Amino acid sequence: MSISTDTKTTIEKHSLFDDLQGLAYGIFSCAIGLVFLTHLGFLTGQTAGLALLIAYTTGYKFGVVFFLVNIPFYWFTYKRLGLRFTVKSAICVAAMSVLVEIIPATIVFESLNPLVGTLAFGALTGSGLLAIIRHEGSLGGAGAMALTIQESTGFRAGYVQQIFDLVLFATALFFFPLEVVTWSIFGSLILNGIIALNHRRDRYIAR
Repeated sequence: MSISTDTKTTIEKHSLFDDLQGLAYGIFSCAIGLVFLTHLGFLTGQTAGLALLIAYTTGYKFGVVFFLVNIPFYWFTYKRLGLRFTVKSAICVAAMSVLVEIIPATIVFESLNPLVGTLAFGALTGSGLLAIIRHEGSLGGAGAMALTIQESTGFRAGYVQQIFDLVLFATALFFFPLEVVTWSIFGSLILNGIIALNHRRDRYIAR
């Protein structure tokens, strides 16, 4: 005898508290990860990497550059992903811009091994970005474009971000030693690997 049972799964949307704690965790983790990275003088990808490249070569503060670089992407984000996503992303970018200027004054590294620092950056920032994405936000235009491509084509956001990053790192070779760019690519691979392997709608659904 066989028994057939219909199971109905109800997916609840994140509450305001869910979003606040998820986005707060994500922003803080990303900021701490960037503190490790910038202490080593390395780069990252996406719009944060673009902002770092500009900050390193011009002397302007990263937080200010990061905030300004993302402004042109908000219209694209609004048209493609809606007002809710755009507002959350703008809040995340603004909070991140402030934190990366505040946190370095509270942490002192006596020594930081490049391998450990790069691993810490990749793990912290990757998990932080994953939390932000799960709560329908991003840390800038490149991430928003990557998510849009994944939603429309199925090509994973982590891979899209890696392609963007490789173009950025190729440009960085004109300004930085090969060793710096190599370590930066390593950190980027860890970060984007976490996103590619864990942000999959065929396995995880969060609304």
